[in-house]
Amino acid sequence: MTSAPGHDRRLVVWLSLAQLITWGSVFYTFALLLAPVERELGLTRAQSSFAFSLALLAEGVFSYPVGRWIDRGHERAVMTGGSVLVIAGLLLHAQVHSAAGFYAVWLLLGAALAATLYTPVFAVVTRRFPRDFRRAIITLTFLGGLASSVFIPLSAWLIAALGWRQALLALAAIHVFVCVPIHFLCLRGAPPARPTQHREGHSPSVLLRSAPFLLIGVFVVGMMAITAAIPPHLISLLRESGLPEAWVIALPAAIGVMQVFARLLLFFFEHRFDLHLANRLIPFLIPLALAALIAGATSPAGGLLFVLLYGMGNGMLTIVKGTAVAQYVNREHVAALNGALGLPQAVARAIAPLALGVLWSPQVGYRWGLAVLLVAGIVAALALVLAQRRSLLPR
Repeated sequence: MTSAPGHDRRLVVWLSLAQLITWGSVFYTFALLLAPVERELGLTRAQSSFAFSLALLAEGVFSYPVGRWIDRGHERAVMTGGSVLVIAGLLLHAQVHSAAGFYAVWLLLGAALAATLYTPVFAVVTRRFPRDFRRAIITLTFLGGLASSVFIPLSAWLIAALGWRQALLALAAIHVFVCVPIHFLCLRGAPPARPTQHREGHSPSVLLRSAPFLLIGVFVVGMMAITAAIPPHLISLLRESGLPEAWVIALPAAIGVMQVFARLLLFFFEHRFDLHLANRLIPFLIPLALAALIAGATSPAGGLLFVLLYGMGNGMLTIVKGTAVAQYVNREHVAALNGALGLPQAVARAIAPLALGVLWSPQVGYRWGLAVLLVAGIVAALALVLAQRRSLLPR
């Protein structure tokens, strides 16, 4: 495989493979572990789900220090160490016999995810390929987006064939033989940290208080709240609207396909239009999708329109969120700045599904909750537009 101008395709493909494995074997496999772990440890669904909330919290807490280490040129140690922590977490998970142990394991895995998922790897390619990081990120999200399609059936088969404890050992082995070597061998020769003397206006502490960063924070956290709130409630929402059961199942399943399709479109066609215009327009697909859901959820046509807008918007939104700081704030400290958004995003991701459930009522269903999400989506999209106008970088 040859290197493309601006970024090394071979490196990006290898990093994408590691993303697929990490997302699939940890993030998406959790749902498959719930039932067998609950049976063996005697946990309720609320108690077992709390472990995943702890993992998200740990990921958010460690995102900022991980970003600082990457900015200082330690990306190889960070991502290799993160993969080793994933291995340790999966091995310890296979030995869990109590709720306390279960929670401790997922705290460890959350810290490992902070060093191995999109935020650190986006920072790595941004630092290495400052002129072509966006296309590298699109490639990473395309393969990462297939993680659920690959690992949900694979992990389910392993659990059915081996039992959940042995399945975790098998998943750990994949990290030993694939992810650790990828991060250790491919991330040699990291760009050194740039000296920041005499550039006080560009220090992370100053940039964290800048208008563009704060506006991007509103955008990222607002969109995270929406995309975290919708999935756990979508099937219930569609059932309440009176759609046939076949449509209730088919519509959510189609969202993943639309996400991958949207990223493919962006990869092949974004060089034909202004990327800053694309960044302004893509986030508005989310509130448009919510408006379609509010207006036409009782018909298959309305549901299909929602899937089209939400799936494509969510698919491309990952790229917009992953590149906004580098495009409008700063590239020298991109890992630390994106890491600083980790904890607010984790809080939004944890609270939003609960808030949508609280806003539900037997009389009006999800109508008020969807209206709140619609307003939040519009505010978030407008915040990115304002961040572009206040950009600290030349366009």
